[in-house]
Amino acid sequence: MTLEAGDIRRYGDELFDALVARRAVAPLTERVADITIEDAYAIQLRMNQRRIGAGDRVVGKKIGVTSKAVQNMLKVYQPDFGQLLSSMVCSEGEAIDTDRLIAPRAEAEVAFILKRDLNGPGITAADVLRATDYVLPCFEIVDSRIQDWKIKIQDTVADNASCGVFVLGGTPRSLRGLDLAVAGMVVEKNGEIVSTAAGAAVQGSPVNSVVWLANTLGALGIPFKAGEVILSGSQSPLMPVTAGDSFHCSVGGLGSCSVRFA
Repeated sequence: MTLEAGDIRRYGDELFDALVARRAVAPLTERVADITIEDAYAIQLRMNQRRIGAGDRVVGKKIGVTSKAVQNMLKVYQPDFGQLLSSMVCSEGEAIDTDRLIAPRAEAEVAFILKRDLNGPGITAADVLRATDYVLPCFEIVDSRIQDWKIKIQDTVADNASCGVFVLGGTPRSLRGLDLAVAGMVVEKNGEIVSTAAGAAVQGSPVNSVVWLANTLGALGIPFKAGEVILSGSQSPLMPVTAGDSFHCSVGGLGSCSVRFA
């Protein structure tokens, strides 16, 4: 790390205040030339500590920037992670108010719900399969507290991996007999198909993505907990959202998820 503790607090508080006020701030990488990814994760921790102090609680983890489509769009070429908090959970039937967000973009993916803890490093795909209670199709609505999505990896990491809100859909499905790598996903926006992909678009399989995160967090002393939601990474491009939009994704063997905006 290159930043002093006071700077970590200041930038974490700035991002928390931006979240509350729904206003974006200038990219950290334009203001702090030597900011490291380690600095950015420390800032993320401070931002989330402020959220938890305001009454939020951790309900899971997310993996970001896993597919080539998203990496090329954002020009960020390595995965990152963030914490999912209780205030991010939205029900499939409710319309999400775009006024609570800054610059929302929708992405479709697969969510893992855990039935037992996972403590990395050393986690394998078999461990993830055993620890997963069920999977669901879902939408994550990412959002950026960084102006105009002008982000480098350090910016999105500091901003809690650009977490916004998320919606779980479908019927819980066991991973037994289900190969997520070949499960096809079709995404529609306002009734028109905008994306098709298979699970292999995410690190070869969403399971591999969860393995990477379990081991990455485990090396930092952060376990996966039973009951947590793990978002495995987008299989679709990021799709801009405005009030009145609706999205629908269907995943072979998993069912579908829908989200609409007001």
